[in-house]
Amino acid sequence: MKMFEYADREMLAIEVANNLAGELKQSLLVNEFASFAVPGGTSPGPIFDALCAADLDWSRVHVMLTDERWVDEDHAQSNTALLRNRLLTNRAAAAKFIAFYRPEQTATEAAADLSEQLKSELPISVLLLGMGADMHTASLFPGAPELEAALAANAPALCAVQPPGHEISRLSLTGPALSGAMSTHIVIYGDEKREALNRASSLPALQAPVSTVLSTAHIHWAA
Repeated sequence: MKMFEYADREMLAIEVANNLAGELKQSLLVNEFASFAVPGGTSPGPIFDALCAADLDWSRVHVMLTDERWVDEDHAQSNTALLRNRLLTNRAAAAKFIAFYRPEQTATEAAADLSEQLKSELPISVLLLGMGADMHTASLFPGAPELEAALAANAPALCAVQPPGHEISRLSLTGPALSGAMSTHIVIYGDEKREALNRASSLPALQAPVSTVLSTAHIHWAA
């Protein structure tokens, strides 16, 4: 784990976007395509705003979410909607987007089908993650009934999860899919999450799912 501190969140967004663009370019030099997994939520928005204009061959970048809520794209909580508005625009509009939500299926049904599809996308070339104060990452939440199966060494790429206290089910990349990424970046803001990250580094993954990826992760922090 390597920690990088920034003077403010704006500087973090610019620097992380530059790092991600550089790694995607490097991957494209030696691979037919680069797989790029990113989180939803509002925190990565400024990073996406800077990254979408990067001068690289976006037509060979395959973008997927690390997790998605099981709602239509026009729903206020859809991660896909955020991605289309903030990342898959400007030059990055040429990227191939691998959508997870399938209205004709349940999350469990889609997880099985999509896990087969994602085999050709693994290992993930570049992975961007966030982390909650509860030490969850993607939609791998402490206390979720599906967590142990999602962290198992033989877990498929995706699993359906029902986070405790949340009404909407989700689809999430699993522990093996996340930990197998060629490059991993985690963005966190504020003292509370920094303290949570410090705790996670000494806890098992069932208590702190983010610990699954910490050994190789680049951590980007701003107050």
